[in-house]
Amino acid sequence: MTDTPEKDAIDNTPATTGDAASTAETSPAAPETDASGGNTPPPPADPPAPVGDAAAPPATTPPPSPGKHGDMKEAPLLEHLVELRTRLVRCLIAVGVGFAACYAFAEKLLEILLHPLMQVMPGGSKLIATSLPETFFTVMKLALVAGAFVASPYIFYQLWKFVAPGLYKEERKIIIPVAVATAVFFVGGALFGYFVVFPFGFKFFVDYASDYITVMPTISAYFSLAVTLLFAFGIIFELPVFIFFLTSLGLVTTKTLRKFRRWAILLSFVVAAILTPTPDAVNQLLMAGPMVVLYELGIWVSWFVDKSRKEEKARKQAEAEAAKNPDAAKTDQADAAEANPQAAEGKEPTGEKTSTEGDADRTAAATEKPAGPDDDPQAG
Repeated sequence: MTDTPEKDAIDNTPATTGDAASTAETSPAAPETDASGGNTPPPPADPPAPVGDAAAPPATTPPPSPGKHGDMKEAPLLEHLVELRTRLVRCLIAVGVGFAACYAFAEKLLEILLHPLMQVMPGGSKLIATSLPETFFTVMKLALVAGAFVASPYIFYQLWKFVAPGLYKEERKIIIPVAVATAVFFVGGALFGYFVVFPFGFKFFVDYASDYITVMPTISAYFSLAVTLLFAFGIIFELPVFIFFLTSLGLVTTKTLRKFRRWAILLSFVVAAILTPTPDAVNQLLMAGPMVVLYELGIWVSWFVDKSRKEEKARKQAEAEAAKNPDAAKTDQADAAEANPQAAEGKEPTGEKTSTEGDADRTAAATEKPAGPDDDPQAG
């Protein structure tokens, strides 16, 4: 029995419908049209993700504008400059107050300064002024120098408050004794020049004049000479402080100072011959003697600095070794506890020794001499 054409058409209809559906699923959708009838452009496709080194860095917040928030490096500098200006103004005010106070006693201060010269001048002698304002300006200079000296403790205090925040704790402990020693040595040198050098030096100059020459010093010339000599003697007496700083910086050692001791003594007499107003040996000895003593004192200061440095270095090495080998440190503590059980238990040692130990200690104490800078073989 044969199939009719109508039946074939009916049988083929589902297949045609399925093929159309599958074709619709796989074919791209027709572009949409907008209200005006035109085609709407498709959205832009995402760019491919970069791979490897081409990957873009993560987005970061941009730094603040220097004009809005300021620069972090400039802010502390500006603060320090403002603080420095404030403390300088305070120092100037202190000098002004000291100047006003000393100007009120200017006549008495001038009398004190002229005393060493007037003691050796012939009776009835006076200083002269070669210009009208010479005496006035000399008195003003004297009041200014004296006012700065009176205000110097407050000036040093302001300087300390400015630099102290930038110092370590150990440096702050050292700087105060050093500052006190600096002031003491400077004042001591100025007093030495005033009471010891001035009388001998001025007497030599006055006696050097002959019958044809009359000594008539001017007030300004004497003031300049006296202040210069006082300042020079104050600086010379700072020799132990200078040696302390040089030793602390590692520029000199106790061994070096001992090695050049003879040259230092010779240099002391050369400097004394230059600074001393008189060429006689007595005044040179009066000037060179303190410098030699100060140099020897500087050797002792250098020895103490070297000793402290070595002890600090040994302590740090012991701490570093203990940090690397904690077991060894515990073993040493255990050995120490076994050797001295009373100290380990927190008891005070009895201090009792056998007769042999006591005799040995007394013999060692009698033969041993105190250590010093000349007895340190490892100095330097």
